[in-house]
Amino acid sequence: MPVIDLNADLGETVDGVPTADDHSLYPLISSASIACGGHAGDAESMRAAVAQARAHGVAVGAHPSFVDREGFGRAVQTVDPRLLRRQVREQIAALVVAGADVRYVKPHGALYHVVAADEPAAQAVAGAVAEVSADLGRVLMLLGAGGRIEQAAATRGLPFLREAFLDRGYLPGGSLVPRSEPGALLHDPEVVAARAVRVVTEGSVTAVDGTVVPVEASSLCVHGDSPGAVEMARAVRAALDAAGIVVAAPW
Repeated sequence: MPVIDLNADLGETVDGVPTADDHSLYPLISSASIACGGHAGDAESMRAAVAQARAHGVAVGAHPSFVDREGFGRAVQTVDPRLLRRQVREQIAALVVAGADVRYVKPHGALYHVVAADEPAAQAVAGAVAEVSADLGRVLMLLGAGGRIEQAAATRGLPFLREAFLDRGYLPGGSLVPRSEPGALLHDPEVVAARAVRVVTEGSVTAVDGTVVPVEASSLCVHGDSPGAVEMARAVRAALDAAGIVVAAPW
């Protein structure tokens, strides 16, 4: 039977206030990408997220970002690669200190897109992951959209998996519709669930202009802070189960 990972970005607490219904999402997913201080999250929220993940048998990944609490990590920043490498390493390390058995690293927000296109930034993030891997005595995996970061991971012997977004619009070229533009966010649970099955069985999505875009994915993402995230995740999990697709973490 086909197998797919289902991940959500969780632990994104801002000033002590959760931005998502994490408690309802953990039973539905197989991996949790946990905010570790760059755009959201703190020591307390990280410990709580790790405990919930452990209780539900969910794999834990680190979700580092540009250090941007005010902008929730969604603004592109120009950061010296050496500083970026240290910032990402420190964020992953903070999640480890919180008790996490970190298995993978998925950049957040603007950093996710920057490392797909920018070589110095990609090398900085991959270098940080490699350093933490060496400290832990095992190799962490990287999760992302491919491009420069996938190449940077390969040069360091870091396994890399691609993901597809279930609740975000796609452009004809395969990139995501910017959040500021129409069609950036999907809200209909049935549409999102159908996309999940299609990605697994056909390897494609429909872009905002109606064209079919090939998508290679080992993991599917539902953003925890999206409106209706729980309803969408429930619909996705039900659709995958009904299609005989096993939801399991690959880490």
